[in-house]
Amino acid sequence: MAEVGSPPARGTRPRNRRAMITAAAADLFYREGFDQVGMSDIADAVGVGSSALYRHFAGKQQLLTHVVLDELHPFVEITAEPGDVEQVVSRLAAAALDHRQLGVLWQRESRRLPEERRDVLRGELREVARGLTGLARAFRPELTDADARFRAWCAFSVLTSPSYHQVQLARREFEQLLAEMVVIIGNRPPQELAPRPETHPEQLERFAGRASRRRLLLAAATRLFAEAGYGKVTTEDVGAAAGIAGPSLYNYFASKQELLSAVITRGNAWLEVELERTLATKADPAEALRALLRSYIRFAFDHGGFIDILVSEVGHLPPDERHRARQTQHAYVAEWVGLLCEARPELDPVRSRILVQAALTAANDMARTGAVRDARAVLRVGSALMLETPVEA
Repeated sequence: MAEVGSPPARGTRPRNRRAMITAAAADLFYREGFDQVGMSDIADAVGVGSSALYRHFAGKQQLLTHVVLDELHPFVEITAEPGDVEQVVSRLAAAALDHRQLGVLWQRESRRLPEERRDVLRGELREVARGLTGLARAFRPELTDADARFRAWCAFSVLTSPSYHQVQLARREFEQLLAEMVVIIGNRPPQELAPRPETHPEQLERFAGRASRRRLLLAAATRLFAEAGYGKVTTEDVGAAAGIAGPSLYNYFASKQELLSAVITRGNAWLEVELERTLATKADPAEALRALLRSYIRFAFDHGGFIDILVSEVGHLPPDERHRARQTQHAYVAEWVGLLCEARPELDPVRSRILVQAALTAANDMARTGAVRDARAVLRVGSALMLETPVEA
């Protein structure tokens, strides 16, 4: 991640202006969100006029594509070069912190791009996955193709997990912790992955027959916001998807923002109920963590649309509601961190938060990408990341 310092004086022509534009755009997209940033904002951050920006990039979408490709490319290069496994893992951990914005920029912001630009990014991501699959086989040559690919995606989740929090740790220690988690994934015994479960349309039809109109609207909004993005969906789209035509939708929700708020509140409430139930029934902190992770994975696999929205669309809430939603998420993760500190007294809250976030990111990514739908395999990896990763004293 390039440093974003004070912009140069207007009228000067630094040789690295294109790199400065890319770094400023990456920082703004990451902090503010693609929809909230204009080309003029990026120009101001670099200290140039908007016209100078357009000499380098045709528009904001092209700039975002370039930013994400820049963030991804080091991972392609590192995994493509043959080398000692320990050295490759160390370089990947360093790249993860150098390009800490990658997870958010890829998972949240690239959704704003048209399909053809996202295809370009997916191609680069497939190269990263191919390289990480080779790394998994360097740890365990006997792995099946499916198992090696699963470990590759889990490793990538670990490496991008720092994108979703602002926890700070001494650089050398942070790199070591990320590297140890990749090694934990690489060294796990071979496993047979369960086939992807089928969805039976008749089950969905039975649910639709029992659901209230409000629940149908929430289900339709969740699916559409997750698939197309909040900005591209209208209340008419939601009503049509739920089979509720005309203004009847406004009997239940006053606006599209209220729909989004209800979707997020509903999902967070389920997680909080599961948290309370687990804390009340599991006395051992390590056992409670495993139970929490199991229920979270089950929820994420069953409600991947909600996870998409939680990752990508919270920024569309009004400021007060956005703050409350994020506070709720932080408080939820803090409960996991507290349990991990109890289960492993050698850990401090900073390292515990990093480990918990890695496990949750892996669960989210497996639920959202659909690459692997074996909940038990994800549970084994997440538990190992939190409870087995060695930490330097």
